[in-house]
Parts: sequence; structure tokens; C-alpha cells
Amino acid sequence: MASEKPSRKSDLRLQKYLAECGAGSRRFCERLISEGRVQLDGETVTEQGVRIDPATANVKVDGKEVFPQSLLYFLLNKPKDVLCTSSDPEGRKTFLRLFPEVRERIYTVGRLDRDSEGLIIVTNDGEFANRVSHPRYELEKEYSAWVERPLTPAELSCFTQGVLSKGELLKAVRIVAVSSDAAGVKYRIILKEGRNRHIRRMFDHFGVGVRRLRRVRIGSIELGHLRTGQSRPLRKREINELIGNRAQ
Repeated sequence: MASEKPSRKSDLRLQKYLAECGAGSRRFCERLISEGRVQLDGETVTEQGVRIDPATANVKVDGKEVFPQSLLYFLLNKPKDVLCTSSDPEGRKTFLRLFPEVRERIYTVGRLDRDSEGLIIVTNDGEFANRVSHPRYELEKEYSAWVERPLTPAELSCFTQGVLSKGELLKAVRIVAVSSDAAGVKYRIILKEGRNRHIRRMFDHFGVGVRRLRRVRIGSIELGHLRTGQSRPLRKREINELIGNRAQ
């Protein structure tokens, strides 16, 4: 008798299983495998695409067994001076201090630099993190920036055409002046991809200092009235919208 075709749950790629265990995005889990940090049933695995049966497999990362976790999704209004990393050798405050009761391994989807604030997603779902953060999905991210002086028309045009910084072409989808007061000139900026210190580097290119930078929207999800340092669970509808699978 021919054997039955294995079900999806009993024939799972190792990197996808690791992502479901909260080890990181699938791409990061592939790197863990390549670096020889993953053991399957006592043997180190370095080859991609290995399939496992989660019901019987013993999987370890760096010698510690991993298990599928309950999937968690949060929106966080990150304060300034908080790092988007799990630990810091200098003892600076990380986002994990804002989730003292969460025992699962969670991480931020993308990053906001230490001096920036505002909306960031926190999860332990590696597949979801990849869908939200990968540039090919072109998920809009909106920021409010308060700067030292107004940009000239030529400088504004360069923001959408792109400026070269450290060998990278940085550009914004849209930039609009909103107001001007004692806090500085406020701009509304929309990106579809975000490189390290993307907006700050664009303003630096023109010698314009950024006094404050806050992310206010990711896709259709807005910061709203979430106070600084507070978080809330993502709603199912919001999760579906972020990954482009709107509920019917």
C-alpha cells in the first residue's frame, strides 16, 4: 500500500518551525541553520530545507530546546532613549522592560533608533515579522519630524527623487510641511522602505538637524492615543490588514 502524503503540520521546513518557536524571522532562522547553531535530534543541521515532524522532532538552538509558542502581537509607543533590542551590554533600557509580564521571547519588527519614538510592532511570530518588514511588500510607514529650518523647494524635490548617503540611495514617497512653531518646522514623511537612520541621514545631507522624530503609522495602523511607553495587543483585523489578507 502506498504511504499517505504527509500533512503540512507533520512535514514542516525546519526554518519555519524555528520561526514558529519564536527564534526570529524565517530569514534569521535560515542564518541560524547556516551558522551551525541548530541541532535536530542531536545532530547539527547546516543544510536549508530540511523537513521535520514537529510532533516527534527534538530541535535545539545553541543547545537549548525550543517549542512552538502562543503567538503574540503588540503595538508599542516607544519612548525616546529606549533600545529596540533584547539586551544591551551597557545596561541601557530596552523595549523588554516595557513588557515585564511577557514570558515568551518577543522582538521588535524592524527598529526605531534610540533617539526616535513612536509606533513599533512587537511579536514572536517570525513569518508575520517578515511579511511586515520585507521591502518587497512596500508597507507604508509615516513619520512626523520636527527640524531646525524649512527645506528649500530644491531640497524637498531631492527627498522624493533620492539622496546618496554612504553608498545608499535614500528617498521618501512623500514629504509635506505641516506647521512651524517653537518646537521647529514639522514635516509629515512617508517611506516604503526604511534603512538605518533613514530620515535623519536625509536631513543631515542638507545640514538640517532633526529635533524630534516620531513614527505615527505603519500601513493602516495608526498610533492614535496610545501614550508614550504604553502598548496594546494588535486586533485580528489589524494583523490581517498588515499582511495584506483582509478578513472578509
